[in-house]
Amino acid sequence: MAFLHIPNVRMAGISACVPRHILENTQYKFFTQGEAEKFIESTGVERHRVANDDTCTSDLCLAAAEKLIFDLKWNKSQIDSLVFVTQTPDYIIPATSCILQHRLGLSEETVAIDISLGCSGWIYGLYVLSNMISSGQLRKGLLLVGDTTLKPCSFEDKSTYPLFGDAGTATAVEYDKDADGFKFHLAVDGSGYSAIIIPDGGYRNRVNLSSLDIKEFEPGIKRNKLQTVLDGMNVFSFGITKAPESVKKLADKYEINLEDVNYFLFHQANKYLNEKIRKKLNIPIEKVPYSLKNFGNTSSATIPLTMVSEIAKDLTTKKLDLIACGFGVGLSWGTVHFTTEKLVIPEIIEY
Repeated sequence: MAFLHIPNVRMAGISACVPRHILENTQYKFFTQGEAEKFIESTGVERHRVANDDTCTSDLCLAAAEKLIFDLKWNKSQIDSLVFVTQTPDYIIPATSCILQHRLGLSEETVAIDISLGCSGWIYGLYVLSNMISSGQLRKGLLLVGDTTLKPCSFEDKSTYPLFGDAGTATAVEYDKDADGFKFHLAVDGSGYSAIIIPDGGYRNRVNLSSLDIKEFEPGIKRNKLQTVLDGMNVFSFGITKAPESVKKLADKYEINLEDVNYFLFHQANKYLNEKIRKKLNIPIEKVPYSLKNFGNTSSATIPLTMVSEIAKDLTTKKLDLIACGFGVGLSWGTVHFTTEKLVIPEIIEY
């Protein structure tokens, strides 16, 4: 079982950056009469942020990181680790983390790696970075997590485009020999890989002329093979089962009293699914913040974005007991339990 306790590390701060452009779902032209209202009621997504053609995920994460470093008063020469998590990198090769090391002006002695994950990405990235720092050989690290998810979505696909949004985040983690650190449960079921997929463009199915052919699957759903396919029913069944199961397993393993947890930070899949998870776990609604209304499902960025947009006041002024759970593309999922105390959290940056 993938239970992991990583001690001697603490979270120092979180920041988030979103594109300036806002798209209201009531203005989405591929909804028929009354569909926008039904979609908003079901998913909780009223509007989302859309990156322009020249803005990459790395740009959003870079802006978030620069602001966080400044507010933390960290010396860049002391940052020795960088983990970048996304499924919308700058290039197929090289790794975007290498580019971000240069753009941030970090030392050449920095450890920099990419992780290709979506919905569970912040949890997995936090595990990798905290594990790197836990021994004390590395001292300060940046976890840069985000996606410009709308770039590979078809604007004419009402099953994906109105749901997703673009965002980048930065999480600062540092060595602290007295910190309890993070407790993780991580898991994956690769048999469900096709539930969320871009069929062509990799090396299994290379780009070819037919990759660009636009096919209508049903009214309001048109896309080609270089655009995101979302099997909503399979993802729903997966999420409603694995997310609460993972939280319970983690709580049982480490004897965590769920009633003592201040906030549960779930991947912002959609409101209907997340409410089913909340009710399965019997969590009071005030302990489950949502950022779906204004930002949509921002893939790997949803958990840190929700922390910054919805509970920053408590995070910056109090000691909090938190559980975060991410689940989705892969299919992969993970849960982490940790405490924070007076985090540094800048206001959300618009890029």
